[in-house]
Amino acid sequence: MASSSCLLLFVSLSLLSAAFASQILFETFDEPFDGRWVVSEKGEYTGTWKHEKSQGHDDFGLLVSEKARKYGIVHELAEPVTLKKNAVVLQYDLRLQNGLECGGAYLKFLLPHEAGWDAKQFDNESPYSIMFGPDKCGGTNKVHFIFRHKNPKTGVYVEHHLKNPPSPVNDKRSHVYSAVLYPDNTLKILVDGEEKKSVNLLSSDFEPPIVPPKTIPDPDDKKPEDWDERAKIPDPDATKPDDWDEDAPMEIEDLEAEKPEGWLDDEPEEVDDPEAGKPEDWDDEEDGEWEAPKIPNPKCDEAPGCGEWKRPMKRNPAYKGKWYAPMIDNPNYKGIWKPQQIPNPEYFELEHPDLEPIGAVGIEIWTMQDGILFDNILITTDETEASKIRETTWKVKFDAEKEDETVAAPADDGIVNTYKRKVFSFARDAIEAPFLASYKPKLLELVDHGEKNANVTLGVLALILLLVLYMFYKLLCGKPAAPPVPVGREKKEDISSADDKHEESKDEDEADEPAGEIAKEDEGKSGGARRRRRRET
Repeated sequence: MASSSCLLLFVSLSLLSAAFASQILFETFDEPFDGRWVVSEKGEYTGTWKHEKSQGHDDFGLLVSEKARKYGIVHELAEPVTLKKNAVVLQYDLRLQNGLECGGAYLKFLLPHEAGWDAKQFDNESPYSIMFGPDKCGGTNKVHFIFRHKNPKTGVYVEHHLKNPPSPVNDKRSHVYSAVLYPDNTLKILVDGEEKKSVNLLSSDFEPPIVPPKTIPDPDDKKPEDWDERAKIPDPDATKPDDWDEDAPMEIEDLEAEKPEGWLDDEPEEVDDPEAGKPEDWDDEEDGEWEAPKIPNPKCDEAPGCGEWKRPMKRNPAYKGKWYAPMIDNPNYKGIWKPQQIPNPEYFELEHPDLEPIGAVGIEIWTMQDGILFDNILITTDETEASKIRETTWKVKFDAEKEDETVAAPADDGIVNTYKRKVFSFARDAIEAPFLASYKPKLLELVDHGEKNANVTLGVLALILLLVLYMFYKLLCGKPAAPPVPVGREKKEDISSADDKHEESKDEDEADEPAGEIAKEDEGKSGGARRRRRRET
């Protein structure tokens, strides 16, 4: 019995030892980070890191607490990690509590100190081995994976970027990002434990690829001066025909056309609206002589047409346009010139990438959002362990956040609550349209307000829908044409003074002024003055 107990104890200790050996770093931020992490003292890194709980949880993390700041912080490992013999998992939890519109949320896995960097001076120039994690701004919205590799021929480090990387999750829940590097050169990227990308480090999935091309264009090879790349040339023997008239117009009057019978030459196309009346508060001195608005002449509807009749235009059968000599095959054509290929002095063969070791983990970002929470940063050589940590840390938080959203959702007491979340989700997607970029911050605030206040939900949605439709119309159709100016207005402008014209020019510059600002300026003015200002704008 004693021997079997000893054997069981030995096996248990061996398994426990193996588990600890596989776990190189597991930073849970359960305790304040002071003493373990060093905040960059570089002048531009003014963002304040905080040890805070995740919203709705008792679980702590490392918080980006201020907007529009640069942040830098680093944690040095006890021993450098090599990336050659074993599978290595790089993993961390991320929660964008206030979303992410423009900024980074990635980690940098730095080279050991021997590479020449100082924790207190940590910045974007500090040499790293791998950069991994979400980044979003403008047209960028991806989970970065970049690794630096030294060319053995030149000794120069080159950054290799994963092409077509997966997209990050842009909601406000907790998510976990994992990158797994295998000894067979495979890289897998997982989001919330689900595989999103699997590539070979030596493949063309990276830009530039690790292995340079065998040959390159000879930089000293120059195109000969007599090299002719024109496949076709104008026929030098061709001449313009004598009867070719380049000045003939494209269209001419149709002399065979006749004015339709019943055409009303003396009837205008528009007449005064007989039902319109002069407003009671119209002031001729202030508003000008009143003229009734115009409507289409009803007599024209019963006739072929009204007003002056003109012959229609037709295509000129004599039109030929400018004469050009026909194109023929170029007898001197030699093809498109390319420099000759020579052996690439930087080329090398490689079976396995020589990935640089990891000596520290750093966060060096710039962001326009606060509320970014980093947690459960893990480096391990055991995929099973990484999976268990996801289940016991991230999954618990994620499920609780989903449950909270379900509990917080209003009861289904009508069509508004039934479709509210879907409609607001659509509104958020619509706001991402490029032509709404200048309105985006205010629109997002409006959406948040509408989601939280049921009594204004319909109004907010209607306002956003109208704005989106209006901006889409402007994008497709341009600025609408100005409406016809009443006759009375025209008469007044005919005798306008220089000061009047200056004011009109000023009004044109303010034509795009928001309606709310115009309303403020109109306060206290007479009814006629308000009407005149609105007509002019």
